[in-house]
Amino acid sequence: MKKSLRILVIVSLILLGWALWLILGSATRFKDNEKILYVGLGENEKTFVMQQLRDSGFIRNLALFELVGNQMGLWKKLQPGRYAIRKGMSILKLARNLRNHNQSPVQLTITKLRTKEQLAALLDRKTMFKTDDFLNLLRDSAFIGKYGLDTNTIMTSIFPNTYEILWTSKPEIILDKLAKQRTVFWTEMRKQKARQLQKTEQEIYILASIVEEETNQNDEKPVIASVYLNRLQKNMYLGADPTVKYALRNFGLKRILFVHISSSASNPYNTYRNKGLPPGPICTPSEASIDAVLNAAKTDYLFFCAQPGGTGYHNFASNETAHFQNAKKYQQWLNSRNIK
Repeated sequence: MKKSLRILVIVSLILLGWALWLILGSATRFKDNEKILYVGLGENEKTFVMQQLRDSGFIRNLALFELVGNQMGLWKKLQPGRYAIRKGMSILKLARNLRNHNQSPVQLTITKLRTKEQLAALLDRKTMFKTDDFLNLLRDSAFIGKYGLDTNTIMTSIFPNTYEILWTSKPEIILDKLAKQRTVFWTEMRKQKARQLQKTEQEIYILASIVEEETNQNDEKPVIASVYLNRLQKNMYLGADPTVKYALRNFGLKRILFVHISSSASNPYNTYRNKGLPPGPICTPSEASIDAVLNAAKTDYLFFCAQPGGTGYHNFASNETAHFQNAKKYQQWLNSRNIK
């Protein structure tokens, strides 16, 4: 009798250990560091999640996961979200994460964007919301007004950087988070430099967006910024080719011809036909471009033209005669390579 009882205890302990191993041990069956489980809005979240796990093959024992989920009240508390299933994660840990709404954040990296539509499309790819959800806010004067901006200048609150957001965060929350970077960027020193140039933060950003589109060479940006600042001071047209591309929404143009300037003449972003800065930025400039404007070189240059040979740099001039000579050389180089 004692022997039978001993055997029963041993077997029970083995079964208990096996059950605990199944629940607390590794339940995953993939080699990557993690896989992502997306839970969207739906009428039957349990069916949706179980089908995803079944189709993906991420979890070894789906029946046990469902049982544990039932016992933990998971299915009543499950909410939409982006959940990480990490390599070696246990069934219990996964169930707890889902029940407690422990989402895995999304890394949102913003580099150079040219339009509100591009920003909205990026956020569409990174969240559960759609492009139109973000566009509607970016075009909503009442919403934008709380930042002291308008529908043209709202993009001056977007700074290239990497942000951590939640897949389920509402568009208002995400745009608020992005706009807060503006207060981080505009230190008192930068504000002081803007005041010395007699420009607002938005005007500096807009001019920097033009500089950003003109060159990739950071060491040249302060000189290009000086050209535009000199032109503004003399009440000249900026005559910036990238603003014509923006007006036409044709960012692949290699050469700006009279037909392009003429066809976009009525567009306020065309700086060949409208004096002063355009009403908003033409891209999200890098920190280097904004600082290049704030620390613009002291020059008497009023013109610049790309150097022949595709160096990425420009030739500068203080008068039209020298500029036309530089432009002629560049045009000849373009023609020799049949660049239209």
